[in-house]
Amino acid sequence: MRKPIISTVFTLAVLALMSCQPEQQQAQSEETQEARTAVDLILSNGKIVTVDEAFTIADTVVVNDGRILEVGDASIADKYQAATLVDLQGKTLMPGFIDSHTHIRGRPQRYIELGEVTSIAEMQRLIRIKADVLGPREWITGYGWSEDVLAEGRKPVRQDLDAAAPNNPITFTRAGGHSAVVSSLALELAGITDATPDPEGGVIERDENGVANGVIRERQGIVGRLVPDSTYEELIGSLALNLNALLAKGITSITDASKSPRDFLMYEEIYGRPGAKLPRSTLQFQWRNPEAIEELKTRVGDGNDFLKIGPIKIFADGGFTGPAAFTNEPYLNQGDYRGYLNMPEEELVALINEIHDAGWQMGIHAIGDAAIELVVDTLADALTRNPRQDHRNYLNHFTMRPTDATMEKMALHNILITQQPNFTYTLEGRYVENLDGWRLEHNNPLRSPMDHGIFVAISSDILPIGPFVGIYAAVTRKGMSGRVFGADEAISVEEAVRGYTINSAYINFDEDIKGSIEPGKLADMIVLSADILSVDAERIMDIEIEQTYVGGELVFSSN
Repeated sequence: MRKPIISTVFTLAVLALMSCQPEQQQAQSEETQEARTAVDLILSNGKIVTVDEAFTIADTVVVNDGRILEVGDASIADKYQAATLVDLQGKTLMPGFIDSHTHIRGRPQRYIELGEVTSIAEMQRLIRIKADVLGPREWITGYGWSEDVLAEGRKPVRQDLDAAAPNNPITFTRAGGHSAVVSSLALELAGITDATPDPEGGVIERDENGVANGVIRERQGIVGRLVPDSTYEELIGSLALNLNALLAKGITSITDASKSPRDFLMYEEIYGRPGAKLPRSTLQFQWRNPEAIEELKTRVGDGNDFLKIGPIKIFADGGFTGPAAFTNEPYLNQGDYRGYLNMPEEELVALINEIHDAGWQMGIHAIGDAAIELVVDTLADALTRNPRQDHRNYLNHFTMRPTDATMEKMALHNILITQQPNFTYTLEGRYVENLDGWRLEHNNPLRSPMDHGIFVAISSDILPIGPFVGIYAAVTRKGMSGRVFGADEAISVEEAVRGYTINSAYINFDEDIKGSIEPGKLADMIVLSADILSVDAERIMDIEIEQTYVGGELVFSSN
């Protein structure tokens, strides 16, 4: 099927030339032209998935001044004269994806992208190339490796890194960000020996002889703190490129987590550049410098449609890539080990109450069932003590299904979730290795919290960032191997699309301006290569983005 055709000067005047009374018909045509309302854009002859309350399917959408003016059948186009007309040729048009929990960063010269690496040997090749460029003693960093896709079928260890660049300190963070492998020189510079005790809330992995293997869970910052700061120029350049790249994935809005007021200044510069083609961004700060956050809030207020301050980020526990998520029962075949809270319980409780009393919305990282239950109890107590209407506090991740009583408490106190069903796919190996039985089958639950009346949005947390993986896993509950985990937690395609659009808008108090194709909302839309509502579920990940519009402007085309 051909891709949508874009033409300029929308007019039906040619019909007048067919009349046997040319002068009369020409006059009528001119009057009709004058009666039509001039608009910027009309997209017609498509399957327009509005994601409104009724999940209406339309044919035509009219856009002017960056917002949707009207949606309906083909006849509505007769009322307008468009500067640009797009014939969708039956293609599916839907709201742009809103990723309500992700991480987009600028990267320095020392950085290696490891997300596509499929073997330790390939990792070593990239290290050698980078070491030749940087020279000896220079730090090499990277992100994105996963033992689940490496040909060697194991984690990389320090000896693997040493073999490629013995004279360079190296730290490579695993996909997900909850562990890293570092080289022997990096351990030496950090003063870490085989006898160094585990840091609070983290693990220094050791082999069967008690020798540190270079993998550090959750507290890899004990090495990473030594990496020299990157220059502003190299970070801002790559950040702008990485933000722009989201448009090709159909992502038109993001909530970028774990940022600082200083990061906001960099985003301000990027978004202030004339002609920049970027998704809309909401930055989620950590509560490390409340005064700086308040000062920035005073200056920018609610921000604007492209850049604003969002909720406060709190880390309650670790993740499964370590693993370090805080669980009620011990991990599979790991003795009494149940992971960790990110801070002592009393500090976490005090922090949640402090931020709540300061009037901020919170997005709280909670992955293990024990962490989820503690956070929910604390939020419920805070809301009972100091009620706040429409607080929209939410949990990031909600990976392990908690008790029904906890979910009932969440529904009662309107505690929301933004979850990553794509984890079921990409982290399958981590779950199988660390969990068993009922808790394995119900990883990343969707149906059960929704059935309990909990509001659920869907996001990526960059594992991976492409939304179609999350939708596929939400609908099929399949891991990378094809194994189905807890089919009773599956949701429909319509529910998954809502989760990645209007529900994610709601998380950020934006449901009135984005997340669906309705009059008055921002014209953030995407054209798909296949109909997501009717395509076989096994082909969802094969769908491609053909066009992306932000504010009615075509900002990406696959042509």
